[in-house]
Amino acid sequence: MGAEEAEGTPPPLPATGEPATTARAQPISAAQFLSWKQRKDAEVAVRKAEAAQKRADDIASGAVQMNGRELFQQEPWVFDNHIY
Repeated sequence: MGAEEAEGTPPPLPATGEPATTARAQPISAAQFLSWKQRKDAEVAVRKAEAAQKRADDIASGAVQMNGRELFQQEPWVFDNHIY
C-alpha cells in the first residue's frame, strides 16, 4: 500500500532559495531556437492557408456571407458608382 501512495503523489517542490533544476535541465542554443521558430511559423502558415481555403470554399458554396473586402474582390461591379 505504501508504494501505491508514493507513486500517486507529485514530487516535493524545492524549498525557497533552491534552484528548480528539473524544470530547465539545459538551455537551448540559438540554432535550436531558430529551428523551432521556423517549424512553428510553418505550422501557423499552414493553418492560416487551410482556414483561408475553407473560407473561400464556404463563400463559393454560399454557406457564409462575404465581408466587404471579399465582396469587392469577388464582385467589384457592386461598388461601381459611375451609374449615378
